[in-house]
Amino acid sequence: MRLKFYEASDSPLIEQYTLSEEQLCYTMSPQASIELVKTDKSRHAVLALKEGKLVTFFVLHEKEGVKPYTRNERALLIRAFSTDIYEQGKGYATEALQLLPSFVQQYFPTINELVLGVNFPNTAAQALYKKCGFIDEGVNAVGINDDELKVMRYDLQSVR
Repeated sequence: MRLKFYEASDSPLIEQYTLSEEQLCYTMSPQASIELVKTDKSRHAVLALKEGKLVTFFVLHEKEGVKPYTRNERALLIRAFSTDIYEQGKGYATEALQLLPSFVQQYFPTINELVLGVNFPNTAAQALYKKCGFIDEGVNAVGINDDELKVMRYDLQSVR
């Protein structure tokens, strides 16, 4: 697997990416996310590719995007994290999250923390993030649909 930033030439991969209705209750589609990336330079769409196929997608959001989740100005927010419905259960989300610290250190060398918000009912995602080293410190935030989110963090300094 490899992680790469989205480029316009990746648009056919995005068009083939499928999320279920249940997934869309918890996350934004890659198509909608990319529209925001196009107008907001602090958002960076990332593709996780396995043998040339887009299997996992997420956005890294810096600066203002992080503020509802942490006071740390050197943090990076992971948002819109998802795995294609036809690729779930194959370990791709775990693999993408395991590759992420070195990817962030390469492209965002001043970042020392990753944060994310996960919906309270989405226990499968919470378990995934915990398994990948994210910590729940009891902080909550409000999501885009006024949903209550559990904030989880990953300390990048511990992997340097």
